[in-house]
Amino acid sequence: MAGLLGVSRAGYYAWARRGPAPSPRAARRQALAEQIAQIHEASNQTSGFRRVLAELRRCGVAASEGLVRALMRDLGIFGVQPRSRKRTTIPAEDEITRPDLLRRDFTADAPGQRLVGDITYLRTSEGWLYLATVIDLFNREVVGWSMAAHMRAELVCDALRMAHTHDRLTQGAVFHSDRGSVYTSAEYAALATSSGVRLSVGRTGVCWANAVAESFFSMLKNEMYHRHTFATRARARFHVMQYIEVFYNRQRLHSTLGYRTPAEVRADHDHQTAIAA
Repeated sequence: MAGLLGVSRAGYYAWARRGPAPSPRAARRQALAEQIAQIHEASNQTSGFRRVLAELRRCGVAASEGLVRALMRDLGIFGVQPRSRKRTTIPAEDEITRPDLLRRDFTADAPGQRLVGDITYLRTSEGWLYLATVIDLFNREVVGWSMAAHMRAELVCDALRMAHTHDRLTQGAVFHSDRGSVYTSAEYAALATSSGVRLSVGRTGVCWANAVAESFFSMLKNEMYHRHTFATRARARFHVMQYIEVFYNRQRLHSTLGYRTPAEVRADHDHQTAIAA
């Protein structure tokens, strides 16, 4: 038979061991599954099918939503799901009366105009680590952050000071927070005034009044914090800093931004502004 077909006997046995070649459809599914696994791994195993699908389209790969979901299910990989939230806001006794300048409108026309922030608690074996943030509503970028073993006013002051030092605040910018005692302190008010920032507060105990800040903490905890055990505060600091500056601001695709990263949105705005000038 080998002589009749003009093939070597060794070649025939090699073909027999390989078995029948996969169909074009099966080969495409296999290649797509490998690419999906790579995208999911690059997202620190946090991306669900929507963000995986968006990343595939950014790479020029055509795939349906159903196919991506099915392949992820076959691979046993899933997006990180949010956990239930806990109320942490404790208003000060001498709470300052301030208006709500956002009224749940979490949009902005340009960077540095409207920002939100909050504090969350991160447990370590050494004790609590507190994280304060300043988030730009224009592109959801964390432009200021601070961590400490305490929850005094200097914690939130350092986060706002970072945003101001890095020139991420415009004159007259609005910063929105809850009515926690650190945000209603005289020290924080003085810093905001010197930085040209107007302070805004939501209703006590209503998480929707500061939904963007709450959403960021939910992402950070589900995509990073809950997946590790931190023996020291220093280790937790490192992971939080890496999540914010490396992953969240520069790599994570945001559905609110049309599945782009905060860094891409800011770069596009800067480019358009330069052209207009």
